[in-house]
Amino acid sequence: MISLNLSNRFKIIYAAVLATALLGSCTKDFVETNKDPNRLESITPGTLLNPTIYNGASYGMSRSRSFTFELMQVAGGYPNESVEDQTYLYDFREDVGNGIWNTYYQCLANTREMELSAIKLNNNNYLAISLTLKAWFYSMLTDCFGDVPMNNALNGEQGTFFPTFDKQEDVYKTILADLERANTLYNTGTTTMYAADILFNNDLTKWRKFTNSLRLRLLLRTMKKLPGNADIMAAMLQDATKYPIFQSNAEAAVLAITGTTPNISPWSRPQDFTTGRVYFDFFTNNLNNFKDPRLALFAGQAKDKNNKNIGYKGLPVNYMESPTSVNYSPSGLLQRLVIAPMIAPILSYAEVELIQAELAQRNIIPAATAEDHYKKGVKAAIEMWGGVMPDNYFTLESTKYDGTLDRIMLQKYFALFFTDYQQWFEHRRTGLPVLPTTTFMYNDRKMPNRLFYPTSVKVYNTDNYLKVVEQMGGDKINVKVWWEK
Repeated sequence: MISLNLSNRFKIIYAAVLATALLGSCTKDFVETNKDPNRLESITPGTLLNPTIYNGASYGMSRSRSFTFELMQVAGGYPNESVEDQTYLYDFREDVGNGIWNTYYQCLANTREMELSAIKLNNNNYLAISLTLKAWFYSMLTDCFGDVPMNNALNGEQGTFFPTFDKQEDVYKTILADLERANTLYNTGTTTMYAADILFNNDLTKWRKFTNSLRLRLLLRTMKKLPGNADIMAAMLQDATKYPIFQSNAEAAVLAITGTTPNISPWSRPQDFTTGRVYFDFFTNNLNNFKDPRLALFAGQAKDKNNKNIGYKGLPVNYMESPTSVNYSPSGLLQRLVIAPMIAPILSYAEVELIQAELAQRNIIPAATAEDHYKKGVKAAIEMWGGVMPDNYFTLESTKYDGTLDRIMLQKYFALFFTDYQQWFEHRRTGLPVLPTTTFMYNDRKMPNRLFYPTSVKVYNTDNYLKVVEQMGGDKINVKVWWEK
């Protein structure tokens, strides 16, 4: 991880040096006598896997609620808004990205340890898994901030406390190459697996499908800047043996949170998830138009002044322009979404199908397959949350495939419900779905393109911060990242 608290860091290094010196002064017999048989003497590739998966998935899910829901008009604070509930108005605090930065670099420190251990043991399965997780975490960091430290970001033990920033183009080229390599590593070399992982239960076929499905996501995201990605994706999708991808909800990277410690809900108090939170009407209106079974699974019914149910009705994003027009209690979030057993989506089968629908719509793969992929993606998204697919769902004007990217991306917006920041990333990539605006919005009603760099980076890594600000063209929320330009 990136070390920013120097006094603590030096204390840790001093303690490590002192401990080493003391250990060297001990006799061999003393060391042998004082070994703890219950303590790990070295890290195996599997030691850090489950905590890393859980931390990445659970944090992404919690930030989806507190950040992405607001920004993408899924849900927000009402009736008493705090400063933190202004994201939907494009009012970003400067520290909005602090937790994202710290959490994912901590996860990356774990994946780096996994990678080094896997290389030492010649265990290519864990090497492939570590490369896949590393690509996942770096993709979220770079898509949130732009240029980020990579090449010397995790070298604190070697004395690099002030990492330089790599350009997003280079970050992406590295993680795409890592995913390509990871796909070739599974079931080669030493294949020993340790304790079952909480995501795929050591099913290496599913891990390999995650690797390739993630690669599709990131190839599509950067296709504008790397036109050759189109041919790569087409080739991948023509060879399922060489490049297997998710083919069902049962295979997807969706963490099942059991409720058994330590695999517990990110919300220890479910009321913290729902209190003072309601859905926006963009979200509820579309699901109403779809006659979508997910609405009852996600939301409670709105209530009139007499506390009677009036169906599913969200909060208009422009309600502050006419507060008296909201004479009802909007549909709120359901606690059942965050009470274990529950799910935390990382990369769903629905997303993979809708990626293919877009590629077909763009004639990168056979155009005739677009409708089939679209329908499979929508069905998978509904069933992932326990919904039953209505027989007549695609007969409606609002849901049938009409050949447009708008239709695919609207359904993808709902398919990405609760999937970290992916709705925001996809909106920045395509401009879709088109969200309503209000005169109360900041930033000239423009969707922000990135987050501010964390405060700690500005304070402790000032020289490199100033360099990256110049490199990026400013530390502003409207500065476009490389794949957006």
